[in-house]
Amino acid sequence: MIEILALTGREAARHLDAVAALRIAVFRDWPYLYAGDLDYEANYLATYAASPESLFVLAVDAGRVVGASTGIPLAHETHAFVEPFVARGIPSADVFYFGESVLLPDYRGQGLGHRFFDERERHARRLGRFRMTAFCAVERDADDPRRPPGHRPNDSFWSKRGYRPQDDMVCRIDWPEVGLPATTSHRLRFWLRPLEPS
Repeated sequence: MIEILALTGREAARHLDAVAALRIAVFRDWPYLYAGDLDYEANYLATYAASPESLFVLAVDAGRVVGASTGIPLAHETHAFVEPFVARGIPSADVFYFGESVLLPDYRGQGLGHRFFDERERHARRLGRFRMTAFCAVERDADDPRRPPGHRPNDSFWSKRGYRPQDDMVCRIDWPEVGLPATTSHRLRFWLRPLEPS
């Protein structure tokens, strides 16, 4: 029986190590190929933990965190994520930003991805001042030889939930990549959706 916990950043503090370990495990696979470390994770998650209006949605199986999804007011995010909205003329105060959704492979295909979106959208509505929700996702070359055979991107899933990729909104984030000797710059595309009232 999977338990779903929806916690604010401060409430989630005791779970941060588990979320960090989960991010490292899941993002090591395609398409992120993230060779993560706990110091980077601690710094990244500190932004979410410090915000009283952030959200951690955790999927817990027998006390073990097997999935996690985060969200935060965009105004509380770092500059790299805020700047593309400023350039587009979208006030950061209007946007609730979704961080990662990570789920161990054995728990996929059970509706938890939808639950992660449902909980974050519900939280954004409850806060009562946001006009849209947004996230970004890494882009890889279509002919990248590291792409696993039969890999299906999440684009269709996101589109069915009403999110649309923005041709003119990207950011670049550096992270250490599996198999490469140095930190690499990665291009991420933003997806946006209007946030309807409850």
